[in-house]
Amino acid sequence: MPSHNAGRPANNARDPRRNLPRMDELLRLPAVERAREIFAEHAIRATIRAVLSAARRGDVPVASVEEEIALRLADHSTHSLQPVINATGVIIHTNLGRAPLPAAAIDALQDAAGYTDVEMDLDTGRRSSRRGAGATKALLAACPGAEDALVVNNGAAALLLATAALAPGKEVIISRGELIEIGAGFRLPELIESTATRLREVGATNRTHLHDYEAALGEETGAILKVHPSNFRIEGFSSSVGVGELAQLAKKQGTNLIVDLGSGLLTHDPVLPDEPDIHAQLKAGADIVIASGDKLLGGPQAGILLGTKDAIAAVKKHPLARAVRIDKLRLNALEAAITTPANAVNQALHLDPARHRERTEAIAAAVGGEVVEHAGRVGGGGAPEYPLPGVAVSLPEELAPKLRQHTPPVVARQHQGRCLIDVRCVPESQDEVLIAAIRAVM
Repeated sequence: MPSHNAGRPANNARDPRRNLPRMDELLRLPAVERAREIFAEHAIRATIRAVLSAARRGDVPVASVEEEIALRLADHSTHSLQPVINATGVIIHTNLGRAPLPAAAIDALQDAAGYTDVEMDLDTGRRSSRRGAGATKALLAACPGAEDALVVNNGAAALLLATAALAPGKEVIISRGELIEIGAGFRLPELIESTATRLREVGATNRTHLHDYEAALGEETGAILKVHPSNFRIEGFSSSVGVGELAQLAKKQGTNLIVDLGSGLLTHDPVLPDEPDIHAQLKAGADIVIASGDKLLGGPQAGILLGTKDAIAAVKKHPLARAVRIDKLRLNALEAAITTPANAVNQALHLDPARHRERTEAIAAAVGGEVVEHAGRVGGGGAPEYPLPGVAVSLPEELAPKLRQHTPPVVARQHQGRCLIDVRCVPESQDEVLIAAIRAVM
């Protein structure tokens, strides 16, 4: 019969881990008492348990347990997301949280963080049905082609709601060339068909004609859907049907035309000549145009629906509207982002080429890098593959992972064996911080 001591070290009696302090003792440490002003009890206990586990594995000396707990609590934060410096040249970088908020939107978040009048009429003291009225008013002022608007949680929610409300239990006609998949394996067809709505595919991957849509129309038609390809282009032997033609067809049939733009460009921008804008699609006859708030619009995550009064009214009445409702924080931030005269996305798109080069040359001189031509990108599915001419600092590729692990993290572009630092999306006030980070990892 094996001994119950089998597998234990022979000098177990002398193992210092037998002297590990108890949890109740550690909870009385001065460092723990101070931490209670910042952290909840369960968070403190989790930190202590992690240190004790590390000590049992031998990763932390028993004599250093109390010191390690104090260090971890001092370095700990109540949240895990941390700010990074985006030196990739990609303006709407999905992995980095898309559009950075303008100062006015950050102030708006603060103002909405406590109790607000989000659903109260302060004149009467009664509940108000005008939730999001401020954001709606701002959107309609910025995009006069729309008769009404609704803001929901995100772009996917907006598309789901629009198709479910305008084509309940019916077919939505869509070109096969627009059955897109975007980041993280997210596919629009699967989203739409998660409700009772059915997709009716027409045309071919590269070519779809007006008669393809005409042949698919029938009693089961609930809406026609046109989707901006977002993150790819089809070139060469290809064709598609414009919003104007589809709007005429939808009107003739007595159905609705939904246009999913995604990128959120409110009005035409000469810097992005081929990027469709919301105002133009509404003017061409779309009943609803869908866009994201955290892309070219430069605001927080949001799904924006702009369109005719009848179409938006149908969307607002659908039960899903409650399920995908946006919170008060982002409603306030979106209104501010639309109302303020400038934001980081707009500034990165319209930067001064001479100043961009001047800043790049100064950083290169400070760290011993080389200035090279570098085309930035819109990112986030906006203006796919469209280059934004500029320059970058070229450094050895091995610096890229070190910069990501620096504090603050710097995310550069790794390309053709080099680490490229593009300051297109870096506020000028952070140039010295960027230089210090590069010098530190070199």
